[in-house]
Formats: sequence, structure tokens, C-alpha cells
Amino acid sequence: MLTIIIDEEFKSLLPALDKETYAWLEENLIEYGCREPLVLWEGILIDGHNRYEISLKHGLPFNTVNMEFDSRDNVLIWIISTQVSRRNLTPFQLSFYRGLHYGADRRTHGDSDRFTLPDPSGQNVHLQESTANRLAEQYNVSSRTIRRDAQFAEAITAIGRTSPVAKRDILAGKTRISKKKLCELSAGPEEDFIEVAERIEKGTFERIVHEPVELQPLAKDFKRITDGFYRELRGHTKNGDTDALKSAFRAYIETLENMYGHI
Repeated sequence: MLTIIIDEEFKSLLPALDKETYAWLEENLIEYGCREPLVLWEGILIDGHNRYEISLKHGLPFNTVNMEFDSRDNVLIWIISTQVSRRNLTPFQLSFYRGLHYGADRRTHGDSDRFTLPDPSGQNVHLQESTANRLAEQYNVSSRTIRRDAQFAEAITAIGRTSPVAKRDILAGKTRISKKKLCELSAGPEEDFIEVAERIEKGTFERIVHEPVELQPLAKDFKRITDGFYRELRGHTKNGDTDALKSAFRAYIETLENMYGHI
């Protein structure tokens, strides 16, 4: 009989399904069976945790497929990439995944990746690009956002070590805590993580807002930023400057994320 290992770190990367979605999946599996194979790495389940749980509960047969990876971090990157491409993620969840991807990539490749491109002269040209820049290109954000996401992911992971429930609630948007506050926690002592995690789990955590958010000025700022972006977008589109267009989008997305984090 096949023994499947459940790795808690890998399992914790998967956003929890709400009750309605889980019930729909359960009904679907009971009626049609588990048609999509579970994905394993060295006997460890890396994709299909909900299907596996439901199949065991109801005695449903399932198939498995094995994948090969050089390291645990490469498995982590694969799981992240799969989740990002498959799900409609919240801003918190997407930032968390980007931050984890950055950390895993740096452990695998270091801060810089070397890659080779053919040169018209027939010689190979060796180039280097920072991990943050490469992931910024992949996720269509700035390198600064990627590095900030890494701090955010570190804070979420540290809170999860104390309380998996608190981590799940933060990523599900059930707790009013800003990304800015979490990034500040990442630079503080471990006691701060423990206190926040315990308060979130008990339901006593309330975000401290030093200055109330005034919605009317916020709306004006949003209109000003959006109008400026639209003018810049039209100019780059007319000129056909793709690189400038990408930079404009990155700057606009980062500005919106900063505004979101302060609400």
C-alpha cells in the first residue's frame, strides 16, 4: 500500500478552502471520482491535499504522479508557482507567495543568478541579474516590492510558528493588520511575534491606527495618481516604448499597494 507523507510546511502554503467550496469539491469527488492525480515528491504530497483528504474520508480511489526536484526549495518554488497560476489570490496572499519565492530563490541561487546568452559573434555572454529584479519581471511589480514582500513573508512565517491559526486568519483577511505593521514586526524581537499571534488567535487583536484614514483625501490622491498614470500610459503606447510601459505599470501597482497597506 502506498504511504503518502503530509509535510506541514507544504500543506500550510495552500489557502484554506471556504466551507462552500470544500463542500462543492466533496460532492464533485463523490459523484465523479478523483480524476486528477495527486502530485508527490519523494513520497511527500505537494499538490492535492484537499482531494487526498476527501478521498480517504469516503474511501475513493486515486492516482498519483511523482515529480523530481533537486531540493526542497525547488519544491517550494513549484508549489508557489502552481498556486499563483491557479487561484484568485488576495493581495496579502500574493505578497506572501512572492516573498516566499524570493527567499527560496536566494537560498537556491544566491542574490544573483548567472545565465548565458548567445552573442552574434559566436561567443557566449555571461550575465547576472538580481533575484529581486528577475522576480519583479515575473510578477509585474518592482524589485522594491519583492524585497518588501520578503519581509512580509518572514513575519507571517514567524507568526505561523507560534500560531498556525493566526497565520491562516491573516492570509484569509480575517484579521485587521496591515502589511506595514507586519513588516515592522519582522525587524523586531521574537516576543512581538508571539504576542501578536496569541492576540490574533484569541480574537483580541485590534489594529492600532495612529492617524485615522480620511477617505476624501485618499480618493483625491487615487484620482490624481490614476489620471497621471493614464496620461503616461497613452504617451508610451503612442511611442511604442514597451520597457517604459512596463516600468509605468510597476510604479502604478506599487503605489496602489502602498495606499492599500495604509488603509
